[in-house]
Amino acid sequence: MTRVLITGGGGFIGARLARHLLSHPPASWGATSSLTLTDQYPLPIDLASDKRVTAVIGPLHDQGALFASGFDQIFHLASAVSGECELDFELGLRSNLDGTRMMLEGLRRAGNQPRLVFSSSVAVYGPDPGLAMPEMVDENTLPAPQTSYGAHKLICEYLIADYTRKGYLDGRSARLMTVCVRPGKPNGAASSFFSGIIREPLAGIVSVCPVDSNVSHPLASPQSTVLSLVGLMEASRDTLKRRLAIAFPAVNVTVAQMLDALERVAGPAVRARVTFERDERVAAIVANWPRAVKSDTATTLLGFPGDDSFDAIIRQYIDNMRASGQADTALKGLL
Repeated sequence: MTRVLITGGGGFIGARLARHLLSHPPASWGATSSLTLTDQYPLPIDLASDKRVTAVIGPLHDQGALFASGFDQIFHLASAVSGECELDFELGLRSNLDGTRMMLEGLRRAGNQPRLVFSSSVAVYGPDPGLAMPEMVDENTLPAPQTSYGAHKLICEYLIADYTRKGYLDGRSARLMTVCVRPGKPNGAASSFFSGIIREPLAGIVSVCPVDSNVSHPLASPQSTVLSLVGLMEASRDTLKRRLAIAFPAVNVTVAQMLDALERVAGPAVRARVTFERDERVAAIVANWPRAVKSDTATTLLGFPGDDSFDAIIRQYIDNMRASGQADTALKGLL
């Protein structure tokens, strides 16, 4: 039996990943498998009631026995987000470093050399006074994180690479793009507005953008992100070769281009619901992130498709809201 664990399994990407794995079990799972989801908050109702799912609720750093119980594949998604880490230094250390170290030690003690996919972030890149950040970063760009969140992610990448070098596990770190469009309410991430300026206008609500319209950032849809996570888990070590992190596919786009796409897909009245009011704290954080990302390993070597355009990302969100029965509220601005 293949035992699979998703940390952060109740979150936006974790829950989507779980649903995808349950409906499209990878060939590597074999005839039988078990799926465990751990999160500090209760799981969505559909996953909590699924008899194929084992739920473990509680802080990551309290689950050492779980991690040592012998999983074959682990998707490590649990993390405190960027804004939270900047506002609460201790929370970031506890959630992102202490929890990950606890997990790695449990996997090492289990002794079965499991395969691990870790969700890192493009926040590992940043400008340094002695090292300018290029206009477009790639996997060979030297990381220089300018936020606690980015520093945590980079530290975890190197820890996982070293556990892999020592033969304790087969680790793969993925630098995720900002995922857009996220449904529901804004979260504590500094990047939350990238979804908000699309989600709120579609719902008929005014959205305030806290940065200038010329701000550029790499984005990816939920579907592209989930498919890339599964693809990275399934990739053979001979194909992957590298122990260091890879960058997932991105749509590199400015805020102005995002709003142009919103107008093409949803009309000028929807776009008009976006206003601008600069938030210096958010703008300062975002200014230290990459403007664009090149993802050669993911797209060329591994063949991950990514998203065709930002227009396609918006359409995916609209289709998802309709399919989930949320159109009356989430798409009220289109009616």
